[in-house]
Amino acid sequence: MEGVFLSGQLLIAMPGIGDPRFERSLILICAHDAQHAMGVALNRPIEGLTIPELLERLEIPTTAVLDDDLVLMGGPVEVERGFVLHTDDYHAEHSLEVEGGLVLTTTRDILEAMGRHDGHPRRAILALGYSGWGSGQLEREIRENVWLVVAPDEALVFDDDYDTKWARALAKLGVDPQFLSAEAGRA
Repeated sequence: MEGVFLSGQLLIAMPGIGDPRFERSLILICAHDAQHAMGVALNRPIEGLTIPELLERLEIPTTAVLDDDLVLMGGPVEVERGFVLHTDDYHAEHSLEVEGGLVLTTTRDILEAMGRHDGHPRRAILALGYSGWGSGQLEREIRENVWLVVAPDEALVFDDDYDTKWARALAKLGVDPQFLSAEAGRA
């Protein structure tokens, strides 16, 4: 695991993770290097807060008819800050290329683009906060079977079937969640 960086990969929380903020979480790793890792949870909607409502609160004009997609809780770090994960058909000056056709943008211009009729990304999610790990922390947690790793697909990243994302990610690995245990074993 040392020297292997997981930008663009999905983390699937194992049962018994021990932190209720991450139970059944599915997190896209947006940046990972020797010093840190950061990602955005894809299946933690904030009930009652939609993207159109948030844009209105921020006084961002909208000319497009927006779906009532829920804003997500991206993680427990900097929860007052917005992170937009989107397709790579939109780029801002400070956008971060994630991998696999995904981009992360944190500047106001992405919110303005989302509200326009044209010039916006094909698909996008908006999350408040992010999940972060210090040097070596994520690698250690993976060795300790806290997380499984799987390649993303567009449906897992962008669809709004939040209740099934965790199980669908496990299914990509051929794992049935009903057979997972919170207890780790040794052979």
